[in-house]
Amino acid sequence: MENRKIIRFLAEVNQQSANALIGVVENMIRSKVNNILLLISSPGGSVFHGVSIYNFLKRAPIKVETFNFGSVDSIASVIYCSGSKRYCVPNARFLIHSVSLNIQGPASFEEKKLNEIIGGLKLDRENISQIIAENCKKTTAEVEKIMLEGKTYNSIEAMQFGLVTEIAEKLFDEGEEIIGIG
Repeated sequence: MENRKIIRFLAEVNQQSANALIGVVENMIRSKVNNILLLISSPGGSVFHGVSIYNFLKRAPIKVETFNFGSVDSIASVIYCSGSKRYCVPNARFLIHSVSLNIQGPASFEEKKLNEIIGGLKLDRENISQIIAENCKKTTAEVEKIMLEGKTYNSIEAMQFGLVTEIAEKLFDEGEEIIGIG
């Protein structure tokens, strides 16, 4: 018998939201929940935390389905890919773009440090493109091209791309418990 719980993730992807989401999922696993519906709407955020969430959800001993109920942008699209089924509302949007480095305040870098930063950005782009490619049945080259150009998809385009498996009107059934993050 399926024991499904719903998590609403309406947050930026950062250390706090990643820890909260993973903690909720861990508690559900301990409580013998075997299916999670992750309702997600997020502007994205930290690549490190987004890839960590994806890896945790994809490899945890629990069935995960994802549902874009607004906008899934940037690294949030990687988290969205963790669903074995991926739903969205008809007016959802998805944004896929390359990775960037945000620097606050004055900064100076020696050549060695710049090479480390560039290597890290390249590896992040390759990892993200591999995750999206595997889940959308695309090549990493196709996804990397999209990332470098930056592309926003509506629900129909995202379904044609392979990101969405079903466009749905209804998020969940009445009476289902929802745990909110963000």
